[in-house]
Amino acid sequence: MSFLSDSTTAYAFGISLVMIIAAFLLLQPTGLVKWLQKKNYQYEVTFALYMLTPTEKFIFNSILFLTLSMVLLASILYLPDHLVTISRRAYYYCAGDYNGPRHAAESLYGTATRAGDAMYDAATAWAHNAYQATLNKSATATAAAAAEAASQVAENVVGALGVE
Repeated sequence: MSFLSDSTTAYAFGISLVMIIAAFLLLQPTGLVKWLQKKNYQYEVTFALYMLTPTEKFIFNSILFLTLSMVLLASILYLPDHLVTISRRAYYYCAGDYNGPRHAAESLYGTATRAGDAMYDAATAWAHNAYQATLNKSATATAAAAAEAASQVAENVVGALGVE
C-alpha cells in the first residue's frame, strides 16, 4: 500500500473507512442503534421537538445542553464546599461553639512556632558565645558560654510555651 505512505492520505483513508462503517451500521440497525433511535424518538415526542424546524431544534438542544452542563459544573465545583459549610452550621446549632480540629491545629502551630523561634534565638546566642570564646582562646570561657547558652535555651523555651 504505497499510496498510504503519506500521513495525510492515511488519515483521510482512516476517516473515510470509519464513515463507511458508521453509515453501514445506521442503514443496518443493530440492537444498540435501534435502542438509541427509540430514545431519540422518545426525547423528541416528550419535548415536542418533532414539530420544530432543524434550526429551532438546534437552538433548543443548545440551550438545554448549556444549562445542564453549567448545573453539573457548578455542583461539582461548589457543592462539596457548600456541604461542609452546612455540616459546620448544623454542628454549631447542635453543639454550640465550633472549636474543632482547626482551632487545635492553629493553637499547636502557634506553640510550635514560638518554640522554634526560641530554639533558633538560643542556638544563635550559643553560636555567638562559642565564636567569642574561640576568639578569646579560653577553655573556661567556652564552658561558661555553653552553660549560659543552655540556660538561655531553657528559659526561652519555657517562656515561649508559657509554662511557669
